[in-house]
Amino acid sequence: MRRKPLGKLGEKLALKQLKNNDYQILERNFRSRYGEIDIIAQEGDVLVFVEVKTRTSRKFGPPEEAITPWKIERIIKTGQEYKNLHPNSPEAMRIDVVAIELSSSGETEKTRLIKNITD
Repeated sequence: MRRKPLGKLGEKLALKQLKNNDYQILERNFRSRYGEIDIIAQEGDVLVFVEVKTRTSRKFGPPEEAITPWKIERIIKTGQEYKNLHPNSPEAMRIDVVAIELSSSGETEKTRLIKNITD
């Protein structure tokens, strides 16, 4: 599966996972000069920046291992930019990950919601 369709499928599955866990979706693919956040949501009174990682193989480890400290720093800076543009959003913020593993034919094998990856 090519990268772009894989990412779109992963985001679609992530949205379903988040909605099933009572997240309110606020925005998708928010971009700033610092980078992009796949999904911005709210869970209760917490603003959540969600990174979606989708893989069809564990050759390089599970999907969530692809989130580097550099990527986390970019999400934080982009999240701060979002917060500046939306001052009425919740004060509490965190970064969650939806890790999705697919078979080579595109069937969902595992979906994990990992809350607060910076803890």
